[in-house]
Amino acid sequence: MSRRNRKGRAVHGILLLDKPAGGSSNHALQRAKRVFGAKKAGHTGSLDPLATGMLPICFGEATKLSAFLLDADKGYETTLQLGVTTNSADADGEVLETRPVPTELTLESFTEICNRFKGPLQQIPPMVSAIKIDGQRLYKLAREGKEVERPPRAITIHELEVLEFTGTTARLAVRCSKGTYIRSLVTDIGEAIGCGAHVAALRRTFVSPFDASFPMVTLETLEQMASAAGTDDEANVEQFDELLLPLDAGLAHLPSVAIDETGEAAFQRGQSAICLVSDLTHSNQSALDVDVPCRVYDAAGRLVGLGELTESGEQVAPRRVLQWE
Repeated sequence: MSRRNRKGRAVHGILLLDKPAGGSSNHALQRAKRVFGAKKAGHTGSLDPLATGMLPICFGEATKLSAFLLDADKGYETTLQLGVTTNSADADGEVLETRPVPTELTLESFTEICNRFKGPLQQIPPMVSAIKIDGQRLYKLAREGKEVERPPRAITIHELEVLEFTGTTARLAVRCSKGTYIRSLVTDIGEAIGCGAHVAALRRTFVSPFDASFPMVTLETLEQMASAAGTDDEANVEQFDELLLPLDAGLAHLPSVAIDETGEAAFQRGQSAICLVSDLTHSNQSALDVDVPCRVYDAAGRLVGLGELTESGEQVAPRRVLQWE
């Protein structure tokens, strides 16, 4: 958090930020990074400006592990407005069309339509998105008034529950796979009804494995803490670092191995190390798959990186090496 060091201090860990509405994920990231005075930070998975909720921020060496959180399932609560479509598929966009909501639409019929969207789907991403087509971001093309063909993407809606229905609005709880656009889901539901729809509000409730039992921290709380801390940074950094989860907090789904001091030295040099202790077995073929990295710990139990096991499972080669300061 030191403001005296323009380059920032070495901060390592994961912050579960409760992103506010009205700004980009990067803007929220930069505000949190400034409060912590961190040298390096990145987030795992953007939220739309309209959206609020869980935005995991990785500080320092945790940024090397962020890619392994991006594959996680996510949970959302969204409010949709029936009968109105917008160019961004949410309330921030310009209205494209207004259509009457069918008078015969009931909670039961609405729920039946929503249930059609459970399970594996082929979803077309919205034009206002960060996906690249022919090297260009879709949202940039959308700003120019252009619309291009977007190939559908395979996603899965694991759970979809109707929490509230008023006839013209509804609130849904969704658990879905990575790459799912809630705006596209709401658009598709609206078209299935025949009146169109857009996202009026959106909140991300969790990013696996960080479920609702993991508390989030708001930017307002962080900035109030920073203001109360004053200029005596060195005496107050601990209260901020206590908010961070350890680097391996989101990696429990990966198998683990331990190496000794000699192995750690080799691992740090980019060489394979002998596994001292392992929770893997030769019969566990999925765990020995090179596409599934393992957590690598030193003899003291500190995470030193991610690795790939050799075919025998007796050695581990570096895949991500952490450099602690």
